[in-house]
Amino acid sequence: MFLLDTDVLTDVAPDREPHAGPASNLNARLENGGPAAFVAWHTVANFHLVRPTLGSSSAREFIVELTRFVEVAQAGTETSQYAASLPMSDFEDAMEVAARACGAQTIVTRNVKECSPIRAISPEEAVAELF
Repeated sequence: MFLLDTDVLTDVAPDREPHAGPASNLNARLENGGPAAFVAWHTVANFHLVRPTLGSSSAREFIVELTRFVEVAQAGTETSQYAASLPMSDFEDAMEVAARACGAQTIVTRNVKECSPIRAISPEEAVAELF
């Protein structure tokens, strides 16, 4: 099981180059029956970042389609407190690490340097390793 970082999704939906290829490849493999994958609860809310590119209805359609094969990790007070206690400069990244409550031991992200204390791999590494 792994967690998809927001940046992977914001590469796929608007086809953002040069990152769209690896992210789209991973997304397609997941859609066709890959291992269990999750997104953090706030990733769904943060997906509004692509609205200027996609339009509001297309961004919503992407989330509906995505959640047919990717689960949304639940979070609550304890998860938020844990995220706030992590020594990470980016609170959003800390929230994704905290979302490991779903059982994910790895986060798939373009930003592998910022995601400790859990293992972080790129979309290319995820495809090579998981499929």
